[in-house]
Formats: sequence, structure tokens, C-alpha cells
Amino acid sequence: MGACLSKKESEPQHRHVGVSGMHNHNHNHKNHEPYVNQSKSSFQQPYQLPNKHAPRPKPIVKKPDTNTILGKEFDVKRPNTNTILGKEFDVKRPNTNTILGKQFDVKRPDANTILGKQFDVKRPDTDTILGKQFEDVRKIYTLGEELGRGKCGVTYLCTENSTGLKYACKSISKRKFVSKAEKEEIKKEIQIMQHMSGKPNIVEFKGAYEDKKSVHVVMELCVGGQLFDRIIAKGKYSERDAASICRQIVNIVHICHFKGVMHRDLKPENLLLSSEDDKATIIATDFGLSVFIEEGKVYTDIVGSAYYVAPEVLRQKYGKEIDIWSAGVILYILLCGVPPFWAETEKEIFDVILQGHIDFESHPWPIISNSAKDLIRTMLTQDPKKRITASQVLKHPWLKEGGNAYDN
Repeated sequence: MGACLSKKESEPQHRHVGVSGMHNHNHNHKNHEPYVNQSKSSFQQPYQLPNKHAPRPKPIVKKPDTNTILGKEFDVKRPNTNTILGKEFDVKRPNTNTILGKQFDVKRPDANTILGKQFDVKRPDTDTILGKQFEDVRKIYTLGEELGRGKCGVTYLCTENSTGLKYACKSISKRKFVSKAEKEEIKKEIQIMQHMSGKPNIVEFKGAYEDKKSVHVVMELCVGGQLFDRIIAKGKYSERDAASICRQIVNIVHICHFKGVMHRDLKPENLLLSSEDDKATIIATDFGLSVFIEEGKVYTDIVGSAYYVAPEVLRQKYGKEIDIWSAGVILYILLCGVPPFWAETEKEIFDVILQGHIDFESHPWPIISNSAKDLIRTMLTQDPKKRITASQVLKHPWLKEGGNAYDN
């Protein structure tokens, strides 16, 4: 191996590491100053060695949180310096799966509730007739014996649980009301009963209740039965008694018209007696065909009962004057026991009504006072514009309290 080396290569090379890198370095033995490479530009400054005694700043090395998924620092939000509460503004971002592209409405409990939860706002059942929550009438009243039955429902004797007072409860099956119009009719009747309640000769309305099967109307109990049955049993009345009954019937008409209601089905079957006494009060209870009067409206639908219907109803152009006509028919029946317009069929009855002839010749009319017959004529005038009004009837000499109706 040694034979392969030259003398030059065998001599050791003295190399010195300078501040500019690795290069050959000659020493100045006189002043021991380091050699400065003159080929470098004069503006370059030598590297200044750091002060060994100065403390070195420790570098801030952020280490990723060991439990992060993305391997980087959590984003720590600092509160906005201009907030009052000293925390970040709550910026709601819309839920990504919403249809409307906005936050879900999360209801928080009302702050002033006792139970600390939302107030329970009950909405009426969608299939109700009365437009309110179903309510069990039997929680308030005890239903007893059946008092009567008609095409619209059954009337029961009922007792108020809290007081023991007796009332009548008319229960109407909801199966009878299929269409929306039929449901509105029963609702309107209850509204009119409530509107009229509290007036003389008008049934006292106590309340209306609805469950899944029926609508129940609780009202004043009239134990005297129907006026119709009383007329049949008595046959006919004296002028004085007839005037007393007719005065109450016309007072019903007067109240209806004053309250903006047209009855449209005034007849003895719809009038009840408060008691079995001969001097019992007449009470109007059935408002099934009644309507609130609309100013200026001409009514055209044919309603009412054959014997008591006014001629303008048959002509399909009428107003509230039809109630006076019906009251006049009842007065005629009270004095003689038969209706003024009578025939075998309904069509024939309507024809007689349109003809308008009133029989004052047959018994007992020859012995009835002219004053009574005069009142009947004015109430049964064919032209509704010339027909007497309810207030005028109540002031008539024969009908008014203490009038000239005699006891025959």
C-alpha cells in the first residue's frame, strides 16, 4: 500500500476552518490576526458571534393536541371586546337539513310559568260543530228521563250537579249533520238562543256542549208542555184568555225584531208553557229556522209550516213581517179552534193562503167582537208593507193590557 503513495500526498495538509467556510488559512505569526480574504466585497460584515452570557429565547413550538382529529390546534374563540356580556355573539347558522333554510324554532319554557314549561294551548278539534274542545255534558249535569223527541233530537230532564237545579237538555246526534251547511245551521241556532236569552218569553240558555257523537243544548225547563197540546185540550179560548196568550206571542216577535232576529217558524208547537197553570207564561224555545236580519236583504228560501206560512214566503220575496202573519194565524186558532187557511193537501193550503180569504162568518165568529176581528185582519193583510207591526199590535185596543177583550 505505501509504495503507491507519493511524497506530496504523504505530507499532512494543514487546514483551518475560517469564519467564511472551509479554506486554506495562513497565520500571521506577528499579530496572530486572522487572514482576511481580500477577494470578498468590502461591504460584507463579518458574522458577529452571539454573546455567550446572553439568555437565548426558547422557541415557541406549538404541538398539536393529541386528541384532535385534524392534528392541529383547536380554534379557541376569544370574546368580542365590544360585547356587553363579554362573550361571543351567538350567530345562528341555518340547519343544513332544513327545508326553509333557517334555524329550527326551539320553544323554550315561558319564564313566568309555575311549572317551568310551555303553556298548554288547546286548539279546537277540527271536526267540531261548535268550534271548541269536546266537553262531556255529564260532568256538569245528570241526564234523566226523556221529555220529548223530535226530528232533530231528544230532550231530557237534566239536573245540575253543583246546585241540584232542574233544566232541559236537548241532545242532537251529529250524524244528522252531514254537510257543512247543516252544521252551520245548528251553530247559528245556538248563537241566536244565546243572543236572545234573558228576555221575557224567551227560553233561558244555559250552555252548549259537544262530544264526539252529539251536541247538547241545556236550557230552561218548561214543564207545562206545548201550547199546541193546550189548545187541542181546551178547544178554544175566551177573548180575554186569547188576548193574554197572543200578547205574549207578539211580545216574542217584538223582542226578536228588536234584537235583529226573524223567527220564521212561529207556531204553537214551538211555544212551551212554563207550568201547567192556566196563567202559565208562554216561552219560545225553538229557533231552528231563525236568522239574523240583514239590512236590505230580501229573503227567498221557503221556510215555515204550512198553516202558518205567509203568502210572501210562497212568492219567495219576504222580510220580518212574516212573523206577524204567523202570530195572526195563531190568534185566529185561539178564538175558534181551527186555522184560517185550511185544505186537504199542502198545495191546496198554499193556494188558499195566496187567495187570502178569511172566514168570519162561520161559528163562533158572529159572536166574536169586531175589535178582535179588526186586529186579525190587520195582522193577516196580504201586502206585507201594509201589515201591522209588532209594536202596533201590542198597542191595539183589544190586545193591550186592560183592553176591550171581554170574557165570553
